[in-house]
Amino acid sequence: MNDHLANPPAPAAPSALRPVRWEARCAVAGLALAGAAWLVRAVWEIRLATAGQPASGPPDQGGGRHRPPTSLEDGYHVVSSLSQGAVVLCALLFLSWLWRVRDNARALSGEQARHSWIWMYLGWVLPLANLWIPRGLVVDIHRRSAPGRPLPSSVNWWWGLWLIGLFSGVGLMSADDTDELIARAYTDGWMLLAADAAIVGAAVAAVLVVRAVTAAQRERMAGTVPE
Repeated sequence: MNDHLANPPAPAAPSALRPVRWEARCAVAGLALAGAAWLVRAVWEIRLATAGQPASGPPDQGGGRHRPPTSLEDGYHVVSSLSQGAVVLCALLFLSWLWRVRDNARALSGEQARHSWIWMYLGWVLPLANLWIPRGLVVDIHRRSAPGRPLPSSVNWWWGLWLIGLFSGVGLMSADDTDELIARAYTDGWMLLAADAAIVGAAVAAVLVVRAVTAAQRERMAGTVPE
């Protein structure tokens, strides 16, 4: 008659917990797309460097004058636009995943997030803050999702490569327009390729980050709420 005391019912799952697998898959797909797009961009820069600058000089002739682009240069304009679009889509999907795991981490730990919600946006674009806030968001989510577990090394790889690709001067935050990047491909192609390699590497590492954090949350949730 004491069975109900020996085997008490499992506590109810926090209502705030929500499945995260779909958001994780979308984030991984977005990262793969952005990485592939940037890889194509790097291949095009190699093609430009191999072809060499035309005798008429760079596309931007100075003084507001531009010569007619070659077919390779036209192609690079298309590839550049598509790669930027892929990055925007990737950012939206990654943020959607980050919001979900952030909410789940708060429900699993019963603690408030270290950073308020506004930093989910400002942390990526505000100068100086964007040097550490996004990584801090992921670190805090992992700590509250898997207390006691060491931080996956992929987090540090992702963030280090991201910063290199972001602030290298020829990467994501480059102030140069496409014609100026084409001119660089002719003269200093190795700098563009180094930034491209960092961005592609950051995308690969970010996939591992998404998988690690998602797996940690799903393991915690498996004993609380079914996916």
